Amino acid sequence: MKVTNMTFKEGQEFKIRIKPKDDCSSFSINIGHDSDNIALHFNPRFDSNGDTNVIVFNCLSGGCWGDEQREGHFPFARGEECKFYINFNNEQFYIKLPDGAMMNFPNRLGDVKYKHFDVSGDARIVGIKIK
Repeated sequence: MKVTNMTFKEGQEFKIRIKPKDDCSSFSINIGHDSDNIALHFNPRFDSNGDTNVIVFNCLSGGCWGDEQREGHFPFARGEECKFYINFNNEQFYIKLPDGAMMNFPNRLGDVKYKHFDVSGDARIVGIKIK
């Protein structure tokens, strides 16, 4: 699913409810300006690209990926709906995971407004809300 021309601004909260498929290997959520400029690539991997139960964060700028950041804390389960929250400022993204744990990732693009959002992989969106 891809959404363009939405507005997600600094200080707002982006709530995402998602359900990984029963055989999910990974899914990703991307927030940015367009498909070549992604400020937040959030990629939980159940079993993908040699990773097991790892969350991979990254940024895509001008079509070039930055350095990956990996987190071993993994509160996702195949086939189980979950919700998490994202907010940001010009320096950091803050992600509240389904179990309440907090993670952050640098806002490498440094902007305070993004308009592009997409979800890909083995999961379906149950709901999204920006407030």
